[in-house]
Amino acid sequence: MANLNDLHLLLDRIDGRGYKAYKEIAGTYEGRGWTLHIDHVQGDPFALPSKMRLRAPQSLAQIPTDLFSNRVRRVALQDFLSREVQRAIVREVQGRRGTGRSGAVTIDVGGQEVLERTAMLVTSDWVEARVEVGLPADGRTILGRQAEAILCRELPKVVEASLLWSQVPQEEGRAFVECVENQESIRLQLEELGLAAFVADGAILPRESGISDRPLDEREAVIFRSPDSLRLSVPVPHPVASKDSLSGMGIPRGVTLIVGGGYHGKSTLLEAIERGVYPHVPADGREYVVTSRDAVKIRAEDGRRVERVDISPFISNLPFGKATEAFSTDDASGSTSQATNIIEAMEAGATTLLLDEDTSATNFMVRDARMQALVHKELEPITPFIDRVRELYDERGISTILVMGGSGDYFDAADRVILMRDYLPQEATAEAKKIAKARPTRRAVEAGSPLPRDFGRVPVARSFDASRGKRDVKIDVKGLDQLLFGKEPVDLRGVEQLVDASQTRAIGHILHVAAERFMDGERTLGEVLALVEDFLDREGLDPLDPFHRKDHHPGSFARPRKYEVAAAINRLRTLRMRPSEESSTRPQARSRRRASRGGGAPRQ
Repeated sequence: MANLNDLHLLLDRIDGRGYKAYKEIAGTYEGRGWTLHIDHVQGDPFALPSKMRLRAPQSLAQIPTDLFSNRVRRVALQDFLSREVQRAIVREVQGRRGTGRSGAVTIDVGGQEVLERTAMLVTSDWVEARVEVGLPADGRTILGRQAEAILCRELPKVVEASLLWSQVPQEEGRAFVECVENQESIRLQLEELGLAAFVADGAILPRESGISDRPLDEREAVIFRSPDSLRLSVPVPHPVASKDSLSGMGIPRGVTLIVGGGYHGKSTLLEAIERGVYPHVPADGREYVVTSRDAVKIRAEDGRRVERVDISPFISNLPFGKATEAFSTDDASGSTSQATNIIEAMEAGATTLLLDEDTSATNFMVRDARMQALVHKELEPITPFIDRVRELYDERGISTILVMGGSGDYFDAADRVILMRDYLPQEATAEAKKIAKARPTRRAVEAGSPLPRDFGRVPVARSFDASRGKRDVKIDVKGLDQLLFGKEPVDLRGVEQLVDASQTRAIGHILHVAAERFMDGERTLGEVLALVEDFLDREGLDPLDPFHRKDHHPGSFARPRKYEVAAAINRLRTLRMRPSEESSTRPQARSRRRASRGGGAPRQ
């Protein structure tokens, strides 16, 4: 095996040559007990950076095995170490030098959430950081001496400072792992406690600014405190402030309203709950805001595409006899998109829906008595959410947490009402019920078709085409919410629980893998999603790279939930669905097939 001195001599030899000569450095080089693997060399200084791996054997790294003894602890440890690598890069690597991406050294680290990633891998044999390096050049001329400084002098310092347990802040690392394990322990307890979410006393919910996900300074924030009536204690495996349990507000399953005046913290609380489906880093402020992993944020999403979704429980009796049992459109309205988003979340397995009136279609949420008197039901195709919210829980076990500041009609349907006042919650259920009794709504319940029990949509694999130009698979990410799948842009701006561009990248490749491996023309979307989850549990994220080879840098992926994968599938404009054999034999199947042959619909 070559060593770093050999790499030094090679870089000196190709200094000043054309950029293509960098291809000669691909390979493995021995450092002082660790190895540098140069897996892929970029074609020019403006191309995606070169992929490299820094691997230290456990005989050198000496990371305590108890820190990665189960899946939760391993993911947490890997996240912690990747952040240590990033800190070391900032300290030890000079930075950009030359043209284009020259000199940039990066590792894929997250924000406030802790996600399973490809950036770091810890095993019982070794620890490995996957980094990207922009090989230096002046135009297309190799800057060999600058490359030697990065690869032979700076990266060894990064390894020594971040992959050796003796050199990292050990207490901080252990606390990081234990904090994440505490959060996941609480999440596992939610179901047995009958809760949809838990918000710990002492949490800091507001963020630093509208463009930062970091917590607001503690001196400026109102510290969260649960109302006594909703406070409970949850045991944790690792003490927090010398206590073996955490107290906080439990939000029971059922229908929960979050009400209050403007700017009193309603949406801030819901946003924290929405992000609570992921574990957070210690000192985030929201690290002990823990939500069921099957909670899905629902919003209106004008203009999205819809493919064969049964929205008849919410939208029916459209003008000109347009059927909605297998509704399709290229340009959904606010109400049809929100109805679609609910049905699709149910199809993927959601057990809790999160809604905010600020991002909902007004006519979808409620029709008051006066409007019902003027516009009779036979002229109104929308069954408002208020007439379904109880049924969702009573018959399907699907809870709802809803921010509502403008309609007291929901008091009748709510199991509990949380009033936000000066950024702190109060329970107002009894008062809300008293008001509802004293001031009856007088609106009529407008029930539509029954909620679907089985969805029967089968994705057609050939409608997933990841090719572009001469490439069979070409998938790009244009930020957090813009995916380019082959030639097709996928707009994910309405998918609010995506938190990392590496999740978006993973989703693009999951779509390709799912179409290639799991869509057989018979499996429903729900069955495909289950197979994807099983695949990722067994194989990890590395195989998402279409050119993956063992012991090679796979690219930067972070694991998404199945709900965000389903959302991307449903927003792919080339998507085609067909009914399953089982669903096609049911009553209404004829009207569904007729609707599917009708193609797109006018904006509704």
